[in-house]
Amino acid sequence: MTVPHFLQRRQSGVSILEIDTVSFDEATRELVIIDQTLLPGRLELMRLSDAASIREAIRRLCVRGAPAIGVAAALGLYACAVRIAPEADFAAEFARCAKQIETARPTAVNLSWAVKRMRKAACASQPLEALRAEAFAIRDEDIRVCQSIGENGLALIRDGDGILTHCNAGQLATVRYGTALAPIHVGARRGMHFRVYTDETRPLLQGARLSAYEMVEAGMETTVLCDNMAASLMQSGAVQAVFVGCDRVARNGDTANKIGTLGVAILARHFSLPFYVCAPFSTIDMACPTGADIEIENRAADEVTEMWYKERMAPQGVKVYNPAFDVTPASLITAFVTERGVIRDPKDFEKYWEEKYHG
Repeated sequence: MTVPHFLQRRQSGVSILEIDTVSFDEATRELVIIDQTLLPGRLELMRLSDAASIREAIRRLCVRGAPAIGVAAALGLYACAVRIAPEADFAAEFARCAKQIETARPTAVNLSWAVKRMRKAACASQPLEALRAEAFAIRDEDIRVCQSIGENGLALIRDGDGILTHCNAGQLATVRYGTALAPIHVGARRGMHFRVYTDETRPLLQGARLSAYEMVEAGMETTVLCDNMAASLMQSGAVQAVFVGCDRVARNGDTANKIGTLGVAILARHFSLPFYVCAPFSTIDMACPTGADIEIENRAADEVTEMWYKERMAPQGVKVYNPAFDVTPASLITAFVTERGVIRDPKDFEKYWEEKYHG
């Protein structure tokens, strides 16, 4: 069996951090993603080229993290487009693929944002050329934006600080760098060191499986803790700041992120610790007035009762509450770290938004 390119590079001593989480194979014209459901035990690539497979990969969290989902949707739609038969109704077929992918996960705004851009490109006189250009532009923007978030976030912390994060908003949630972990990655490249504490992030353990994996690869002193241990850790004085990513920010600053983020924000406020949300402007939904308007995805019960256990860990017939996200009020957020700078008042979103898209 042929060893995947990703594993070949890994075996040659190249770090996972040097490999794009989402990419496009020009030779086969396929979307290529790291299957994150297998990490950290196995490193495998998935090659996708049809809307149903791409939708399922997003839904199953093979690719996850709002920015990465957006890039995967864009590159995936281009892969779908090049396979539309010449005799088919291109516009109708592309619209079908776009709708199928866009509805994979409702909370992450980057997904609909990327699909909207690709729909517009598909209306060009030369749609395949326009779709390719737009898909790669979305990918390249993500890399530049995340590096800028890292630079801006790094200014908020000092060498040796203890940083707590929840879920995974690192490179595995973007193409490169990440959002919440971007300051650490940028700092690491400059020889800085941080003590990183990552909540395991029940029920899918993105913190233990993915964030800890990244941070070890980056050479950081990394500690995993159960979600209900965050208060004790903060009380000990080990943490100097909390950095999290997000899936959608409402116009008023209310922020949807992985379930458990709200509790961490409440604890940070109690212990007088800064709580930073790292987000590209594409994650700020100016059409969404408040957090109450964000649709929250609910996931399967077996993620809680069975997924990580040899035997079922709850009695049959028990009800399970398993929302994928919660909403942290803007009042608990110290600042938003974006590619445009550090924004401490959500009222300033409008000004930055105008500068970015109309300046």
